[in-house]
Amino acid sequence: MSEDRTKASAIEDGRFRLLIDAVIDYAIYMIDPDGIITSWNAGAKRFKGYEEAEILGQHFSRFYTEEDRLRGLPQRALDTAIHEGRFEGEGWRIRKDGTRFWCHVVIDPILDPSGKLLGFAKITRDLTDRKMAEEVLKQSEQQFRLLVQSVTDYAIYMLDANGRLTNWNPGAQRIKGYMPEEVIGQHFSMFYTPEDREAGEPQRTLSIAVREGRFENKGWRLRKDGTRFMAHVVVDPIWGDTGTLLGFAKITRDITESTLAQQNLEKTREALFQAQKMQAIGQLSGGIAHDFNNLLTVILGNLEIVRKRVGEDSKITRLLDNATQGALRGVSLTQRMLAFARRQELKTESVEVPKLVESITGLLRSSLGPSVVLETRFPPELEPALADVNQLELAVLNLVTNSRDAMPHGGTIVISARSEGAEDQSSLSQLTGRYVCLSISDTGEGMDATTLAMAMDPFFTTKGVGKGTGLGLSMVHGFIEQLGGRFILKSEKDQGTTAELWIPVATQGSAARPVPEEAASPVSRLCVLVVDDDSLVLTSTCMLLEDLGHRVVSSVSGEEALKVFDSEKAIDLVITDMAMPHMNGAELAQAIRKIKPGLPIILATGYAERLEGFAIELPRLSKPFSQLNLVEIIASTMK
Repeated sequence: MSEDRTKASAIEDGRFRLLIDAVIDYAIYMIDPDGIITSWNAGAKRFKGYEEAEILGQHFSRFYTEEDRLRGLPQRALDTAIHEGRFEGEGWRIRKDGTRFWCHVVIDPILDPSGKLLGFAKITRDLTDRKMAEEVLKQSEQQFRLLVQSVTDYAIYMLDANGRLTNWNPGAQRIKGYMPEEVIGQHFSMFYTPEDREAGEPQRTLSIAVREGRFENKGWRLRKDGTRFMAHVVVDPIWGDTGTLLGFAKITRDITESTLAQQNLEKTREALFQAQKMQAIGQLSGGIAHDFNNLLTVILGNLEIVRKRVGEDSKITRLLDNATQGALRGVSLTQRMLAFARRQELKTESVEVPKLVESITGLLRSSLGPSVVLETRFPPELEPALADVNQLELAVLNLVTNSRDAMPHGGTIVISARSEGAEDQSSLSQLTGRYVCLSISDTGEGMDATTLAMAMDPFFTTKGVGKGTGLGLSMVHGFIEQLGGRFILKSEKDQGTTAELWIPVATQGSAARPVPEEAASPVSRLCVLVVDDDSLVLTSTCMLLEDLGHRVVSSVSGEEALKVFDSEKAIDLVITDMAMPHMNGAELAQAIRKIKPGLPIILATGYAERLEGFAIELPRLSKPFSQLNLVEIIASTMK
């Protein structure tokens, strides 16, 4: 029976040995109580490199590194196995060829039934690939951590799944002003404005990031000191291998400067667009007014001649009066268009603004009605302004009337003034020197942003049909711009309106020279050369002059007028239109002066052209003109 047991045990031992030898992924071998190797399997041979004959009888410490042997780790491993019943650990080991590999080691003591130590069973597994992967990952994480910590232009930090901060980089510290210990563990909503927190913006951010895989937006955020900055924010969700939401990666960039720069650029573009629009409309308005003035010259001139020849028929006289009144309304309209286009004739002089306003206060009060209170506030020593008195009075009347119309149920209008340097006012960009700001403020209905943006456009009006031309504010704008100043409107809906007229301060010697008022004395019969490229204006002017008893020679161009001098030697006076093709009135006048230096020349003009040289000194006849205007300018020219 014992013999059978012995055979069975031998068979079992043989099978066990075959099993161990068949394992190639683990090194499984036995060592005696002194650490001498007594068995060796195929797995040990595969990744340690030793044949069984080479290694049996050797001490297992040969697989350890030199530094581990010096530290006594081999013996410590055996002692741990004896005292604790098992040793398990990881570490570097040496192959036969001298290369290192990372392994997981298990050592179990083998005891007989009496408890005597027979040796140790040692199992080693090669984990080099896993260790290298861990090292690469660790190195990558360290590099990433160093990268994030070195970034100062971006706030880069992590949130847990509930939105609480788990780390904080120097960029976040620089941009938001908090130290790491002040924010880690806090909810990221602390950086949002109160209105965004109340609107649920922080939670919406995380929800969108989870739902769409990313959140990106711009918005105002708060620094530690309470100041706001414009932030560009990106939030990405972080998912675990099992699909569990681990948290969020959040990157914030401070784009305040670029945002403000973009806003300033947009404002500049809008201002440029408005300036170009106003310039284009001004050119169009000036051209229309010029042509319209020519038509009015013809109409008024012919009406004047007809009136002299119709006799005393009251019905016809009334028709002529109506036609004349209609034409004069047209004159007023063209003057407003020319004012907007900055092409009206201005007679600038030093103006005491308080005195000017005081002189028309009675007229203003009578037009406002009892429900409107008019106040004036002027400092005691206000500098004089350089302006055209008549046009400035008209501008004030216009603005006060607008204020009255904006207060149908009554209110208060305040006219005030102050003087300041252009450099002290951001609204006076590109202007230099000192300016008088004449301000008209009301407590009326005010204007919304859309209406305010169009208020100075010509023909734009909020009044009913037939209650306004829409040229009032555009006229004021053109007049002030022509003076070299600026017209600024400020208004909010239901908060009233303030109109500011920034007019250049008058310098010494800028006062207008007084013109002596003398009655126009009749001029003896003259030979007058009339030059105009518009045949209707030419005919009308000739008729008015002939009616005054003058002999008239006409010409439709500057070139033709010069030829007249070859046949007409007795010309006493030249009246020429300014705006003509090929050769304008100023060029014609210069050519005539070379032929006949002392010949009187009058320039007829529909608007204020820019003149140079001696043409500036020539007398000017503004269109439309009457026969009386012709008499007066001829008399003053022929003195």
